[in-house]
Amino acid sequence: MVSDHKRVLDELAWRGLLHQYTEGLAESLAAGPVSAYCGFDPSAPSLHVGSLVPIMGLVHLQHAGHRPIALVGAGTGMIGDPSGKRTERQLMTPEMVEANAARIHDQLERFLEFTGPAAARMRNNAEWLLPLSAIEFMREVGKHFTVNYMMQKEAVKARLEEGISYTEFSYMLLQAYDYLELHRREGCTLQVGGSDQWGNITAGIELIRKVAGAQAHALTYPLFISASGAKFGKTEAGAVWLDADLTSPYRFFQFWVNADDRDVGKYLRSFTLLPRKTIEELDGETAAHPERRRAQHALAQDVTARVHGEEAARVAGEVSALLFGKGEPKSLSAKALQALAAEVPFVRVPADGAGLDVLELFTTAKLVASKGAARRLLEQGGLYVNGDRLAASDKTLGRERLLNGGHLLLRKGAREYALVKVD
Repeated sequence: MVSDHKRVLDELAWRGLLHQYTEGLAESLAAGPVSAYCGFDPSAPSLHVGSLVPIMGLVHLQHAGHRPIALVGAGTGMIGDPSGKRTERQLMTPEMVEANAARIHDQLERFLEFTGPAAARMRNNAEWLLPLSAIEFMREVGKHFTVNYMMQKEAVKARLEEGISYTEFSYMLLQAYDYLELHRREGCTLQVGGSDQWGNITAGIELIRKVAGAQAHALTYPLFISASGAKFGKTEAGAVWLDADLTSPYRFFQFWVNADDRDVGKYLRSFTLLPRKTIEELDGETAAHPERRRAQHALAQDVTARVHGEEAARVAGEVSALLFGKGEPKSLSAKALQALAAEVPFVRVPADGAGLDVLELFTTAKLVASKGAARRLLEQGGLYVNGDRLAASDKTLGRERLLNGGHLLLRKGAREYALVKVD
């Protein structure tokens, strides 16, 4: 088992999840299970796909027999980490921070095992930071750091020109104190995080050395940039969230399906637990037949299932296949139709015993601007219902054309859809 504990560094490196780590970490991991923590910022009501980098790092540590600790920063969230920020954060109310922390707690539970010999722990730094007085903090923590030491940290240096408040300047010491408290309470000797967290993490190592006389370690992950040069997880619509209310499972699925061929192999390594042989086979498939996008679909299925569940991933795949020309509308499940209604224009129309007027349907669904435009498209063969091209003579539709639950899927041209519910 010793070799398994140590082998996690090789696994992280192969999966593209290893940026740098402190001297002696390999030996510490080889000596037996360690407790490792990562902090999660509750400045938003959900984690996003960028958060999957440190989450998957914790998953791999747990699989190697180490004990992960997910720290929700409800205390430090009252301040805000200046790392990677060019301007001061807007301060949040305690109620906002607590509400966000509770939702993030639920999301993290989908990834980590909370039973067994390497059972994960969830902690909240509000437990020790909020009761801490300013005098106590300055005596126990502040006295161990010089201003010169803090000024050399990248997160501070990057903000000196624009200006940084004392509030955010002190964030590093709050995170260092978190590490000390988790060392005391949980025996934690490893903190992990993004490469921009190196300065904050090493400050914690220094505090543990000075206060507890103990050795602790740091491990950081690379910051992901897509092949196009864009920051990972950002789209034209904004961040891709793990919360289904903020990013639907279908749109989450599409984010991964749309991965660039140059990125998909890296994403398979970093964001799935698929074995090396499977990923290498998918790499070969991408090189030989990129048009099939088999690797992208395997990626989307795996990550969506982990974040939203197997059923949500299946439904998202069903909707995706339909909207991109490879699905059969008549076989859509009720759940797929429900998901589809949230992704394309959706209207309700009353049933008509004489049949539904085709031109009226397409104008009501706003796929065309007028009945005249609809008529011209119908005559040109540009209108479809349930995947079937309408003929110029198709003026009305009977109830036999309805899909599951009384729906009709309208399409104009190759990609413009609308869903109609006939009541």
